[in-house]
Amino acid sequence: MASSAKAAAPKSTATKKAAAPAAKKSTAGGNGKSTAGANSGKGAGSNAAVDIQPRLNQQQNAPSPTQRYGTVSQRLPIGLSEPTRRDSVTMLNQLLADTITLRDMYKKHHWQVVGPTFYQLHLLFDKHYEEQAVLVDAIAERIQILGGVAVAMAHDVAELSSIPRVPRDREEAPVQVSRLLDGHQRILKNCHDYADKVDEAGDDGTNDLIVSQLVRTNEMQVWFVAEHVVDSPLTQAE
Repeated sequence: MASSAKAAAPKSTATKKAAAPAAKKSTAGGNGKSTAGANSGKGAGSNAAVDIQPRLNQQQNAPSPTQRYGTVSQRLPIGLSEPTRRDSVTMLNQLLADTITLRDMYKKHHWQVVGPTFYQLHLLFDKHYEEQAVLVDAIAERIQILGGVAVAMAHDVAELSSIPRVPRDREEAPVQVSRLLDGHQRILKNCHDYADKVDEAGDDGTNDLIVSQLVRTNEMQVWFVAEHVVDSPLTQAE
């Protein structure tokens, strides 16, 4: 038994020695050198061609923007001239700024409304907020389709909007409703004016957006909101 064990021992050692060069070879790159040093510090794990570390602060000393605000690109061949598209984008950005402002006014009043009609107005204001948010996206997408740049940030929206700035204070429900109705009216006046202009220019897509979505949604919301300030008795019919 002892002699067989001694005979097996040299074979085991030989196997380990044979495996060592193979393992060493697997860590070598194409030039016979180890790839561990090549990948070190690149954040790529085992693939030196991919750097998974984010490149931060690229806004500092950034190159020129891909497109300036107020311009229209030529990338989308939609059958409209550049002047027509530029005019449509200008009008749509005005509607976009006003719609964003009205949308946010609805959310403000949704949070702050008080009084005997709190429950109804709280729900209605939030419903209208969601509907205005849909319009915001539709207007912005139309601007991009026309090759323009949609206004987006709050400070830019505040500068462009035709709706007067709303105070930070909490106000009575009738005042909130009156502010909303004024915002709707401003938007609808522009909608009627712009719909005629883009129709004359042959921009059917923008005309359809304004008439079928903006006008109809805002008119419906005016109806629902305005009925809350009708001077009607709560408990006794006259």
